Amino acid sequence: MLRKKNDRPKLRDYTVLFEPLGEGGYMVVVPALPGIVTCGETLAEARRMASDAIRCHLEGLLKDGEPLPDDRPIRREPVKEVLRVALAGA
Repeated sequence: MLRKKNDRPKLRDYTVLFEPLGEGGYMVVVPALPGIVTCGETLAEARRMASDAIRCHLEGLLKDGEPLPDDRPIRREPVKEVLRVALAGA
């Protein structure tokens, strides 16, 4: 897709959560865009991966004629807890 010389990309902001991983690096999720999960070995790499994943997802929505979702800012702290599950036959 060719852009006109004066066309500027539209900027969108999305809240992103970076979870430090035990083995190093960060897992990234975007609450407003379910299904986007990426990671990076450093916080900088995780940011780049998240930016790329968001851009690709939004470009796909635009290509399909779908509306772009608005950000859903986190208004409260996430809840962290441990859940125990039972596996049949284990």
